[in-house]
Amino acid sequence: MLFAAGLGTRLKPLTNDKPKALIEVNGMTMLHIALRKLENAGISKTVVNVHHFSELVMEEIIRFKSDKMEVIVSDESDQLLDTGGGLLKARPLFDANSPVLLYNVDIVTTANLKDFIAFHHSYDGLVSLMIKKRPTSRHLLFNEHIELAGWENLKTGEKIITKDTSNYKGFGFQGIHIIEPRIFDLIIESGKFPIIELYLRLSREHTLMGYESRNDLWFDIGTPEKFETTRKTIEQMSEGEKRLLF
Repeated sequence: MLFAAGLGTRLKPLTNDKPKALIEVNGMTMLHIALRKLENAGISKTVVNVHHFSELVMEEIIRFKSDKMEVIVSDESDQLLDTGGGLLKARPLFDANSPVLLYNVDIVTTANLKDFIAFHHSYDGLVSLMIKKRPTSRHLLFNEHIELAGWENLKTGEKIITKDTSNYKGFGFQGIHIIEPRIFDLIIESGKFPIIELYLRLSREHTLMGYESRNDLWFDIGTPEKFETTRKTIEQMSEGEKRLLF
């Protein structure tokens, strides 16, 4: 599932007349970059949720031609549901017995999704989260087994602990994760809610594993400044490095 319904408020004025999914990075929309990344990972069906400028996003989906991957829209035009609510609304569109890879549309990365998928299949966890040691004010906390164990905001001092350990390790979340279909039977939340809150609640009794992305490039196109940094960095990459973005 590709999360593409966000308002892109922090990206103004770039999102005055378009959603963040349609911002172009080196001549290609964020939506197109993400869809190609998922297609090249061997994924055969992707659900895209839409809300802000939904008609424009659906037009771009139509322009994305693929004979390898089906693209289905989950329409949130009436109400923006955040990541957790968006996932729950899209449940009928997924294959009932298959894991679902979740991907934020404003992410650009050289991380190998096939390796991440293989990691997820290597253990019996409920969720796998791609994480990275990087500067961020909000950390996901993991125990010595790299199991999700809490969350902290370094700016406010707020902290949530869900598993006890003698040595918490903080990582930045990469906006890429995989869920097992049995998670839907554990969701008691409804309406609009963030998926990280769901993960923290579930991590008290279930295994949610971190997958550390060490040497990969990763960009979050969250603000005009981050967009410009990403654009300049990609411009300077070799053609071989650029291919890793897809």
